[in-house]
Amino acid sequence: MSRPSTGSRQSAQLILALVLVACVAVIEFWGGVRAGSLALLTDGVHVCMDVFALGVALFALLGAQRPATLRKTFGYGRLEILGALVNGSVLLAVTAFIAYEAVHRFFVPHRPEGVLMSAVAGVGLIVNVTVALMIRHGGKTDLNMRAALFHVAGDALGALAVIIGGAVISLTGAAWIDPALSLFVAAIIVIGVFRVLRDAADVLLEGVPRGLHVSDVRDAMASLAGIVAVHDLHVWSIGSGALALSAHILVEDTRVSDATHILQEVDAMVRERFGVSHVTLQFECENCAADERVVCTQPIVTAEASSHRH
Repeated sequence: MSRPSTGSRQSAQLILALVLVACVAVIEFWGGVRAGSLALLTDGVHVCMDVFALGVALFALLGAQRPATLRKTFGYGRLEILGALVNGSVLLAVTAFIAYEAVHRFFVPHRPEGVLMSAVAGVGLIVNVTVALMIRHGGKTDLNMRAALFHVAGDALGALAVIIGGAVISLTGAAWIDPALSLFVAAIIVIGVFRVLRDAADVLLEGVPRGLHVSDVRDAMASLAGIVAVHDLHVWSIGSGALALSAHILVEDTRVSDATHILQEVDAMVRERFGVSHVTLQFECENCAADERVVCTQPIVTAEASSHRH
């Protein structure tokens, strides 16, 4: 009997983690209403972020196996980015409302049931630790799994804060602790949402992926034998963990077979050193202009336009 592939095993782990975390969200929303705890409701919203993060990781894992089409030549990786924008916008709106309610409760105190707060948050903490242990191995090699792991760890921190807060409320009766905890968890949500929106915007604007410098890529490519110079270099993200590169490469006037060898070397190098999975190169034996910049930005001027200019 053949063993399940790594992708299938990760998919099964993510599906189980998604179901468990979604159950925690439902329990925390119920517990927040039952106990009258705004902090627990806020942590439920935070758990919804984890549900989305795990869903994105699962979508990216499954989407990577879906072939491109004649209409979607780069595949479906950008769907998760569109989902991130919608999800982040909704979470910001909900968090803003919760923050407003938290400030209101400072002036109109409402003492929640501290014991129920701690009990429900304790369930959330146990599930989050279990999920983190499930996906920790995949987080060592897969960017999506690593992002999901960070989300789960953040929610575990929020659940721990609610547990402590519920215990303190039970012992002291201090009602202000609940809205204070709500604002603390809301701050964690806002930080996470802004990171998601920032990364999604970078992908849609086809910005260079974070942690990667175009000048390093250019220097590494130019150091290979047979390459005179590299220009018009672009590196961008198609989706999570899917990087693409295009460039013009200046070479000596040589045979096509030699250029093919250079292409293979460049492709292998950028895959290994920079994680680029899609490479498109254009070879030239004459430079387009005396330009030291990495990206050529001069407009194309035809001979007819040039004659009119003079």
